[in-house]
Amino acid sequence: MLKFISFGSGSSGNCYFLFTQTEGLMIDAGIGIRLVKKYFREYGLTLPAVRHILVTHNHTDHVKAVGYLSEELHVPVYATRAVHTGIDANYCVHKKVPLAYKKCIVPGETCELGGFRITPFMVPHDSIENVGYCVQTQGRTFCVITDAGSVTEEMREYIGKADYLVIESNYDEQMLQCGKYPAYLKKRISGSCGHLSNNECTKTVVEHKGENLKKVWLCHLSEENNHPDLALKTMELLLKQTAGEKAPEVHVLRRKVPTGVFDLG
Repeated sequence: MLKFISFGSGSSGNCYFLFTQTEGLMIDAGIGIRLVKKYFREYGLTLPAVRHILVTHNHTDHVKAVGYLSEELHVPVYATRAVHTGIDANYCVHKKVPLAYKKCIVPGETCELGGFRITPFMVPHDSIENVGYCVQTQGRTFCVITDAGSVTEEMREYIGKADYLVIESNYDEQMLQCGKYPAYLKKRISGSCGHLSNNECTKTVVEHKGENLKKVWLCHLSEENNHPDLALKTMELLLKQTAGEKAPEVHVLRRKVPTGVFDLG
């Protein structure tokens, strides 16, 4: 039985947990260690279930607690060599990943972590480096793409393979342009190494999803430049127009509220 839960998604902290009856895979650890422990208790999970931690990139909202978790649980942290370097240089990450638990991955190279088959792939963002993850286990393919300024051919390929997809839908274009952010920040967010808009996310999923896509979770929504209902309706409307009854379910991952557990069968 494969299950998924989001403990937080957005600039306040990102942390996802994919797990089976025997082991768990954490993707990013950008919320505080106390919150991680609190949420695990509330959902009847045990921290020793975390066997592996994957990191997408070195920004604080994705790695805040990764050093604490790694040291306390004696769990390896998998990231590209550049991302590990970026974590070490990030002054907001007070506890670094112990050397013994640093494991380097290479985009495009598949590795086996327990019952999970992991393939990282490059995602454009203004961090030192950023990857998405294709996770295969129990005959299912789970894909995570966050903090993506633009969509590459490789990203489209993995979206097409996914049974379950977590993908960024960061901002509404009109809200961003009419909002209070300074011009340089608007340019950064909407740039090719910034974030995906609702429209860009929707267009990408609709055009490149595979026939087996069952669920889509919209992640990393902006607090200032988006709204959960707006992101959800933008995606659902076009999916229903193009796929009808075969359209996958769409959910929004809230910024500071856990989702509850999704049963992926």
